[in-house]
Amino acid sequence: MPGFDIDHYNLPLRDPEGDGFLGDRASQSAFRELLDVARARHLTGEDPFGRTPSAELGKDAIDLALVGGDPDAAHAIHLAVEEYARRLAYVVQVFLAQPQWRGVERIVLGGGFPEHETGELAIRRAMRLLQLADTGVTLHPLRHDPDEGGLLGWVPLLPEEARDHDAFLAVDVGGTNIRCGIVEHRLRKDAYGGKARVLESLKWRHAGDDPGRNEAVARLAAMLNGLSAFARTLDLRLASFVGIACPGQVETDGSLSAGAQNLPGDWERPFHLPGALGARLDPIDDIPPSVVMHNDAVVQGLSELRRMRKARRWAVLTIGTGLGNASYTMR
Repeated sequence: MPGFDIDHYNLPLRDPEGDGFLGDRASQSAFRELLDVARARHLTGEDPFGRTPSAELGKDAIDLALVGGDPDAAHAIHLAVEEYARRLAYVVQVFLAQPQWRGVERIVLGGGFPEHETGELAIRRAMRLLQLADTGVTLHPLRHDPDEGGLLGWVPLLPEEARDHDAFLAVDVGGTNIRCGIVEHRLRKDAYGGKARVLESLKWRHAGDDPGRNEAVARLAAMLNGLSAFARTLDLRLASFVGIACPGQVETDGSLSAGAQNLPGDWERPFHLPGALGARLDPIDDIPPSVVMHNDAVVQGLSELRRMRKARRWAVLTIGTGLGNASYTMR
């Protein structure tokens, strides 16, 4: 890559006290479980959230209770935040002790959790705990909308021929949503991609529809073909390139060998998403689009490349259903 190396991703650290991965201790799901425990053990009166499990509470509802709701509810949330912050700080320290993360100075925090009031509070507390532990590492929540990180992060990965155009298409596949967008790279204004922007995007909450694999690919292709047509109305010089950010272990041939369990249908090899999708895409300027795929944590981390450029080694943690991870070295 120009100016940086992707050193490692999907570091599989097993939890020594459980059956899963260590990163699961610091996932969004883990926070919801901690909130359930706090509600059950520490609320003295009626639970302001009623009987709704924490996993089903909206982020805005939790934030509202934190900043201006029932004092008992706020107390329960603060207890969950404190325990979550301790878990996150511990997970970070274990990652830093691994050879793949040795020397990491900064960590980008992606996913949807950091953008809300409760997540911000938990991360500030974790930062303080890491300072007290003298780790020498700093945490940096995404500056832009996390929904756009998996799209903007493709800018540093663009092949040379795509850089000669104004924009390209990108996809962020998640366990709940699939997002597609037209990304204007603006590399002439910032070689690190810091001026890139999403001009138009579409989102499909596939988890609510429970589609099969073929239906999901067909829907994704339709979204991309629609965006391609819209780009023509904007007189954009659209590159015949599509970048897909996807959970799991992405092999060099673009197939998934593991980690796709939350996607609609069986997406692991021998299924090949770039090939299946490319066959359904309309040509762009009479050229069939080249479809490339990489891990979603890798791509989301690269959306902050410009801010990380002065750190020799840096990393990303994406706080979602699980905890995605990747590490990089600047050259």
